[in-house]
Amino acid sequence: MKIDKSLQPVTTVSVSDGKRRTDITSNPSSSEENHVHLSPNVAKLQNIDSNSTNNSVINTAQVQEIKQAISEGSFKINPEVVADRLLDTVKELIQSKKGAI
Repeated sequence: MKIDKSLQPVTTVSVSDGKRRTDITSNPSSSEENHVHLSPNVAKLQNIDSNSTNNSVINTAQVQEIKQAISEGSFKINPEVVADRLLDTVKELIQSKKGAI
């Protein structure tokens, strides 16, 4: 295959060539404006987000008590309660998967 040496190298293309191309493609005198349309669900999501920050699921007082008990070495773990709650969580996940199918 023969290489054609008559082609202009890329390094000799001026920067103004690129500017002219963008000036042609973007028409600032266009009467159309850019608009963004959001679905009505956006307001619902914003409402949920603000409610979740106001009504925290985490009981900070209880968290502080647990932290203090752990640091003092007086925190007791009840393995039966942990196992029962873990099984409840698994059951809920299985039920939610069945409902989604």
